[in-house]
Amino acid sequence: LEISSLTENDILVLRLDLTDRSSHEAATNSVLKHFGKIDVLINNGGRSQRSLFVDTNLDVYNAIIELNYLGTISLTKFVLNHMIQRKKGKIVTVSSVMGIMGAPLATGYCASKHALQGFFNSLRTELTDYPEISIIQICPGPVQSQIIQNVFTENLAKSIENSGDQSHKMPTDRCARLTLVSVANDVKEAWISDHPYLAVCYLWQYAPTWAWWLMNRMGKRRIQNFKAGIVSVQR
Repeated sequence: LEISSLTENDILVLRLDLTDRSSHEAATNSVLKHFGKIDVLINNGGRSQRSLFVDTNLDVYNAIIELNYLGTISLTKFVLNHMIQRKKGKIVTVSSVMGIMGAPLATGYCASKHALQGFFNSLRTELTDYPEISIIQICPGPVQSQIIQNVFTENLAKSIENSGDQSHKMPTDRCARLTLVSVANDVKEAWISDHPYLAVCYLWQYAPTWAWWLMNRMGKRRIQNFKAGIVSVQR
């Protein structure tokens, strides 16, 4: 459908709080009432983190899991019920390369993305009776976005002070285009990143001992930069 041919009835915008799980069924029903069906769900809500574990309050980890993981699977549950009835649909979840590897200053964020990877890989195996329901995971590396300004820090009341330079990261429109290509082709898992981050993904997957050695070297510098006030944030 071309944008120029869209009418007011073709667009519905709903406010949604992923942490308010009691509202997700009503939101799903509102979409179904308006459009009659849901073809694609794109789970793209979440917050990153920049803090050392030893300095971070545990309620930050609770908040990360509530938002990035539990909020995502809650919304998925209601939409999936509809897709199972139709025996058709696509559930796309924006994970991260941090769902594949580990990195310093993002222990809670990495944990939430690893949880999503494990959940959706397992869910896919429960849907073998529904071959037209696709479970697709998108794993971006660093992407130009507002995610830096909204990261979790060592406590819930504190925000990041220096958002750093974004110019070295993948442009947002390229990440979106590659995501759409992956969705259109039912790619189960897509790593969307430039080098060297993409190369590290392959190392982590196929040569983890080398990846740990490299990450220890990179991580030490990353922590030093963080303590000096120089920020670099992964998608």
